[in-house]
Amino acid sequence: MDSKHSDRPADDSDARPLRALKLLVSGGFGVGKTTFVGSVSEVRPLRTEEDLTQAGVGVDDTSGLEDKSTTTVALDYGRISIRDDLILYLFGTPGQDRFWFMWDELARGALGAVVIADTRRLEVSFQAIDFFEKRGIPFVVAANRFDDAEDHPSGELAEALDLDPGVPVLSFDARSRTSGKQVLVTLVRNLIANAGSTHTDAHPDSGS
Repeated sequence: MDSKHSDRPADDSDARPLRALKLLVSGGFGVGKTTFVGSVSEVRPLRTEEDLTQAGVGVDDTSGLEDKSTTTVALDYGRISIRDDLILYLFGTPGQDRFWFMWDELARGALGAVVIADTRRLEVSFQAIDFFEKRGIPFVVAANRFDDAEDHPSGELAEALDLDPGVPVLSFDARSRTSGKQVLVTLVRNLIANAGSTHTDAHPDSGS
């Protein structure tokens, strides 16, 4: 046998092409989008937060969020490697209605989305859900566990949000990297399942 050759199997990672997925993180104002992107990103996240000012009075809906002092005016950006060959690029959308004109631009090339919900204010999630449903962009709903919010079964939340069958619904803590990463793994697995058997080789590893 030629000594230059080896029977050692090739490294599995060598056989897998690098995959980069663009995903959106969306939802209403104050649901935890910026916190989520910041907690899971392995690079310093890009944030475009500005202070809430008197100019937004009567325009921005801050009901139930009187203590919130900032808002995202363009986007949040972060990156996380789910596996050596699978990188997710996260783009957080602004939550205020006056910045909705940016959503179509941010959605270009996006393969999926996370809609973050606040169970105390489920009504602020409907616009985001409608946006992705109309454009055929797969998404999961992640209910952020606020300290003063009640936990609700996923089936109950799905019914309250009038979701189509098959849309994953889970509860998570936007402040926790582990919890946030599991949301992203759930989304990627759902994308793979919807894409068909030709993409099953990209099954993500849920480990850290």
